[in-house]
Parts: sequence; C-alpha cells; structure tokens
Amino acid sequence: MGSARSPASPGNQHTPTTLLTPTAGTATVAGYDVVKESEQVRRSIGYVSQAGGAFSGARAGDEVMDHGMLYGLKRNVVEERGKRLFEQLQLDGLWTRMPKNMSGGQKRRLDIVMGLVNEPKLVFLDEPTTGLDPQARANLWEHIRDLRQRRGATVFLTTHYLDEADALSDRILIIDQGRIVVADTSDNLKAQVSGDLVEIEVASVDHVREAADKLASICEHDVEVDCRLVSGRVPKAGRAVPGLLRDIDRAGIDLDSIEVHRPTLDDVFLTLTGRSLRDAESSQKPDVTTDESAEPDVAEEALR
Repeated sequence: MGSARSPASPGNQHTPTTLLTPTAGTATVAGYDVVKESEQVRRSIGYVSQAGGAFSGARAGDEVMDHGMLYGLKRNVVEERGKRLFEQLQLDGLWTRMPKNMSGGQKRRLDIVMGLVNEPKLVFLDEPTTGLDPQARANLWEHIRDLRQRRGATVFLTTHYLDEADALSDRILIIDQGRIVVADTSDNLKAQVSGDLVEIEVASVDHVREAADKLASICEHDVEVDCRLVSGRVPKAGRAVPGLLRDIDRAGIDLDSIEVHRPTLDDVFLTLTGRSLRDAESSQKPDVTTDESAEPDVAEEALR
C-alpha cells in the first residue's frame, strides 16, 4: 500500500514503530500488536529516523555492527550483511570512515544500511531525502525502489515532496488535519482533478475574449483570463486540444503559445483540502522555534 498526506500531528510513524503508545484503538504491524507485542514488532521492522541513527564519533562499520548485534545477530552475520549492503548502496571503502566525515547522501545511505541489516520485510523511512542535493536525492530514490524490487520489502516513507510520493509510491494516502481524506493510486487521484490544465497565450489582447469562449466550449468549469493568458481544465486534453486549435485558427486568432499540464499531486491536495501544500505546511508551523522532533511531516507514502 502507499500514502501521501498533509501535515498531521507529530510522531506519525512513531506509533507503528512502538516509540509512542497509541491514544486509542488497536493496530498490528507485521502481524503483531503494537502494544502487547511491541518487542516482536521492533524485531520485524527496520526504522530510519529523520535525524539519522549513526553516532558521528564512531566508525560507520562499527555502527552497523552494533546495530545488527542489538537484534541478536551474530557478529559474522552482521559483518557479511553490512558489507554487502555497503556495496549495494555505493558505500564501498567507507566501512572505517566516521559519519561526520561523510556527505549528506552517504550518511543517509548509512542510515538505511542500519535499518536493513536485520533484513526486515517492513521498512519505515522518515524523510530520507531531506537536505540532499538533487543528484543525491535521485540516487537515493533508486535505492528506495531497489528495496522493493530486489528485497521484496514493504516501504513506508514519509516525505515533504509530493513529486517524490508520486514517483515512488504504489498507493497514496492523503490525510488532512489528522483525518484520512482519500486513499488510492496516484493516477486515480490525479484523475479526480477536473482535467488537464490548458493555458493559451493570445497574441493580441483584442482576441482574448473570443479565445476564452473557444476554450470554454471544451472545459467543464470556468475559464480564467489574466491579461493575454487564458486557462482552463479540459478532460482528456490530448483529444480535445487539436480540435480547439483548428477552431482558433479558423477564427483568425493568433497565439503566442499553448501549454498542456497534466494534474499533479499538488493539484490533488488543493482540490481535496481547498488549499495548497505550502499553505497547509505554513499553517502548521509554530510561532516560536520548537524541537525538530515536533515538526509535522507533510507527505507519506509506501511501496509494496
């Protein structure tokens, strides 16, 4: 399953990872009750926190060894698994390096190694790409995909980036103000937005009204006009736009440009909640600086 969501209360992943006690209801993770069988839950999952789990003053390999042995694994098993994961996650040659001397992308991949050394079937990744440059972020995306494709793991991922949720998730869950708004695949969610956005820039302001009427004839909702720019949402624009262009040409209306934009998850969020993700995130920010652990997550997704 998968999910993407708006700001909610802090600690959104902490209940299924047994770090917080549920306030109501019941839940099972990996087949175990999160309250009554919390130890079995922790043995069955991998967890990579937003803050990271490696101690900057220790060597990377020692951190992996300690982490694996806390799961009760034998030293030789942990070392074999850890070094194999280092190779898979492009950390070759860094076994003896201290995390404080690693790049941001390397440290995040080290965190993932620590979360996978017990070979869990369910992995929680809390904002793993925050603060990474575009290249490191794209690289980590590939490794996250690999968790499912090569290892067969279910990945539950929180992220502030809806494009990340769109690219990585099989199923999206949108939660607004702590309530589930909708759960579906990315394509089905985007299909709920009323069509593709068509933007027409008219060459002369004298023809804007006529161009707006032409566009309105294929739109389900009102057309917006901003100076020479006319825009509206069109169902299945790929089929409708060629006919629109023929009508505009026959009417003698010259265009400077026309663009078609497919719906994004940001559009879905705006449609379902009535505000942009940026507005929603801003509304959750406290008036004074607080501990980072209390900051709300913005989007969450999972892969299976």
